[in-house]
Amino acid sequence: MDTLQIKSILEKIKTVKVAVYGDFCLDAYWIMDTRKSEVSIETGLQAESVAKHYYSPGGAANVIANLSALQPAQLKVIGVVGDDIHGRELAAQLQNLGADTSSLFIQKEHFQTYAYLKRYIEGVEEPRIDFGVYNKRSEEIDELILNSLKSALETHDAVIFNQQVVGSITNDSFIEKANALFEQYNDKIILVDSRHFNDRFSNVYRKVNDVEAAHLNGVQVEPRTMLPRATVLEYGQALFAQSQKPVFVTCGARGITAFDSTGYHEHLGLQLTAQLDTVGAGDTVISAITLCLAAGISPNEAAEFANFAAAVTVQKLFITGTANGEEILAISQDPNYIYQADLAENPRQAVYLPDSETELCDPSVLEKLGHIKYAVFDHDGTISTLRHGWEEIMEPVMMKAILGDSYDTIDAAGFKKAQRETQDFIHKTTGIQTIYQMEGLVNMVREAGYVPEDQILDKFQYKQIYNDALMELVNKRMAKLQAGELDWEDYTMKGAVAFLHELKERGVVMYLASGTDVDDVRHEATVLGYADLFDGGIYGALREYTKFSKKMIIERIIRDNNLNGNELAVFGDGPDEIREGRRFGGISIGITSNEVQRHGHNFDKRPRLVKAGAQLIIPDFSQYRKLVSLLFKEEEISETV
Repeated sequence: MDTLQIKSILEKIKTVKVAVYGDFCLDAYWIMDTRKSEVSIETGLQAESVAKHYYSPGGAANVIANLSALQPAQLKVIGVVGDDIHGRELAAQLQNLGADTSSLFIQKEHFQTYAYLKRYIEGVEEPRIDFGVYNKRSEEIDELILNSLKSALETHDAVIFNQQVVGSITNDSFIEKANALFEQYNDKIILVDSRHFNDRFSNVYRKVNDVEAAHLNGVQVEPRTMLPRATVLEYGQALFAQSQKPVFVTCGARGITAFDSTGYHEHLGLQLTAQLDTVGAGDTVISAITLCLAAGISPNEAAEFANFAAAVTVQKLFITGTANGEEILAISQDPNYIYQADLAENPRQAVYLPDSETELCDPSVLEKLGHIKYAVFDHDGTISTLRHGWEEIMEPVMMKAILGDSYDTIDAAGFKKAQRETQDFIHKTTGIQTIYQMEGLVNMVREAGYVPEDQILDKFQYKQIYNDALMELVNKRMAKLQAGELDWEDYTMKGAVAFLHELKERGVVMYLASGTDVDDVRHEATVLGYADLFDGGIYGALREYTKFSKKMIIERIIRDNNLNGNELAVFGDGPDEIREGRRFGGISIGITSNEVQRHGHNFDKRPRLVKAGAQLIIPDFSQYRKLVSLLFKEEEISETV
């Protein structure tokens, strides 16, 4: 979906009138800071101080917030709140979003506004405090809601029926009467997202996750179960066949699939490097899909648009976020998709070429082989092991930056949380320029809140701290080389240099592209003895870092040489180069290199390479002759596979 298509959708959405029925909730965030807490004189108990607090729409109210962010013509709220401070705050927030709250009814007895209080101590969420769990909705309120639903079905382009709270529908007659309305207005767009009553509604469009799709097919699976792609397709197709109305199945990070009369349409999830919070992503999806459908957009395009919107929302922390048009446009410009998530997470599905350590991730790549004229190589972990261990150096540098003066005093839980997030970030960003990793570090330091704003360094300063620590390690290894204590073979992957010579003999023009500073890359390749093989050039990070990326190199090679994608091979142990090779139609070969042994697999690298789009995976270049034969089709493919 290109920029013009998204802009067109955004303009069409502005004409839509949509109503939302559901469980309207208020999310409360209390950021605790016990440093100035005092002991109560009256009780002798330790008080807990709140540094700041804020409130945002939750449940169906977050659906309203997401709809509002995309600026439809009219928004109508249909639901109930209690006669309490949370209800008044929620109504005010909904009105500020431009919603008509005339059908947000107040039940004065036996009902509290659904509110969820989330306390954070040193960045760690404490047990939640919930309001409204003992609610019982009256039949009088049910009738008011049903009358408002009927009115909305007559006057609005679409209705969202959103149910998330356990026990929020307390009278069976409400479901029966809602179904009667849905049958009466069968031609209307009615999108249902119901956590507890999904199987009770008919004549509706559905937005479900993969587990809910299984339940609707009579199959009970545990929450958070990752169902295979083929199973999701089976369940989605069965649901559409049953209702003959579009069905949308979300699969978390694996994306969204739409099912309609034309078949199924898969939209892969996006690989995101930032810290993520998936709370509220489903609200974003149902909002975007409904607006698109009401604007006359096909289910296929609606799902793609919603996929981008959800990718915006999950990157917003400590708030149930929304996605506006500008943000959706931005993320759609250059999306990084997650490929073959099932295969990535389940190595038992791996298929290896006969008599080979080469894993075939994408069988269609076999049709592309035999035409390679250019090759791009990552350096560290792909050819060279001089910088092996950089992750173990980057992690404490980042941890000390994030925790600041709290590094030595923070409790074990807080330390472990920061460590998990740091390791996850390093894992996701392997292969990109160090400066971008440090840019991410600045954001992590700010979000963690341990370091005062005036003490947070910039990305260049953090990079210098990291580089100084790393170069201490690298220089020691270089000294051993120069002293003759070790030689180049001790710091290169098995068979890598021999493979480079084989490509050279076949006339392949080779490029070396690394996220490491360019002068260091050239120096290390020269010391290890293979710099002259890269006649296409050696590239690395520049001080003006926006002027270099692996994407730029690959794009330029294809453009300048008027290449077909199958004339370019990309080799690397990080997702960055693999993703870019796949994006431009090249042949992406992932290296699951064990940098300690310099041969054999490091299976921790496999999932990220598969998700990035690796079509072939090798542990090293020890079988370089077989690899050359495969890449250049020097044997018949039928004999190889």
